Amino acid sequence: MRAAAIFPEPGGRRRLLLFLVSWFFNPARSEITSLDGGNIDDTLNNADVALVNFYADWCRFSQMLHPIFEEASNVIKEDFPDKNQVVFARVDCDQHSDIAQRYRISKYPTLKLFRNGMMMKREYRGQRSVTAIADYIRQQKSNPIREILSLEEIKSLDHSKRNIIGYFEHKDSDNYKTFERVANILHDDCVFLAAFGSVSKPERFSGDNVIYKPPGENAPDMVYLGSMTNFDLAYAWTQDKCVPLVREITFENGEELTEEGLPFLILFHMKDDTESLEKFQQEVARQLISEKGRCVLLPCTLPLIPFVCVAFESRKQY
Repeated sequence: MRAAAIFPEPGGRRRLLLFLVSWFFNPARSEITSLDGGNIDDTLNNADVALVNFYADWCRFSQMLHPIFEEASNVIKEDFPDKNQVVFARVDCDQHSDIAQRYRISKYPTLKLFRNGMMMKREYRGQRSVTAIADYIRQQKSNPIREILSLEEIKSLDHSKRNIIGYFEHKDSDNYKTFERVANILHDDCVFLAAFGSVSKPERFSGDNVIYKPPGENAPDMVYLGSMTNFDLAYAWTQDKCVPLVREITFENGEELTEEGLPFLILFHMKDDTESLEKFQQEVARQLISEKGRCVLLPCTLPLIPFVCVAFESRKQY
């Protein structure tokens, strides 16, 4: 899998060899920060976005990624010259096994994204190429919030998705900055929208306001009642709404789910058997709501059984 990611097409090995030789004799100057126990927290906490390469020197694929990672750093530095906007960093997992254990790193190389010190649950799984890594970082730096220019737009939202809508008086307010910070972390799980000034005024009865619109045509809205500037409260509330209690396991997210390091409770059901799924969701909500965050509750259609069994065998300590 790693080799396929690095050599996506015929002739890739030859081009990569030339690239490695060129890099060895003409190394580009890059600012890759080597992380250890003494600097990792300060470095990651002060970075808007940090991409960390967890590697092992004995790993051939780690060796092959080094020049690509450094060149991607050089490319991104031109787009974001402020060193605190984007940080490229690396961890030698042989020398710093405690850090590898802290972030549950079990394969090399692993590229993890951090935002203001918080590790994102989805690791980078794209191509190991300069262009792909640079494009990924640009995407991560793009604004995850869609601005609403008319409240009529609310009527045409995709009701199959989880929507978080913020109504603010000013875009430069502390309230919106907190909302933006939460959106940067959870934009893969929810759709974030915001309205400002006169557009948002009808929804700001007693000040700035944030609501959650759950999936479904007739599902009632839920209003955030906590402090608008308290990031921890805002993040906890939004995560609770954006990450469902019962998540679906697929071929695309199976590895990602196992990497959360939590035990699974899985319902196996036929694709057309929606009744069992509905009962499962109801019982989970009634009896296991307190276990959210301590286990992963998953419905799984029967064709995925062989895949899930492999996941179970690799986690048999549970």
